[in-house]
Amino acid sequence: MDFSPQLAATGLYASLNMLILLWIATVTGKLRARYKVSIGDGGVPHLVRILRGHANAVENMPMFFVLLTIGALMGMPLIMVQVLGAMFTIGRVLHAWHFIQADAPGWQRSAGFGLSALAQILIVVGFLWHAVERLLV
Repeated sequence: MDFSPQLAATGLYASLNMLILLWIATVTGKLRARYKVSIGDGGVPHLVRILRGHANAVENMPMFFVLLTIGALMGMPLIMVQVLGAMFTIGRVLHAWHFIQADAPGWQRSAGFGLSALAQILIVVGFLWHAVERLLV
């Protein structure tokens, strides 16, 4: 089966984001071993921090990739798939890096959230625009 370049790009960015989740999970496992905490955060500030970062990634990644996949299947221009996928992924890397560190500069979290959120807002606005446009025709 031959896939469109848009769908291939979506698969690329989804895979990269899965690697981000694996990165966070690996660091979380190492921290759990270091602090001997098998469930929850054990009140360890670094575990509290990284678990929140992991949860945030899991909260945001699925719907973004559902929408990006739908866009790819509907023929969204490849450049848009690439731009949105790259923005979201870079944002998720910065955000994860902020939470993986025991203490990190706030710009990482802000920039990571900002890029991720901007990609999400752009894809939602694009879909709403096209949906309304189709319904009015």
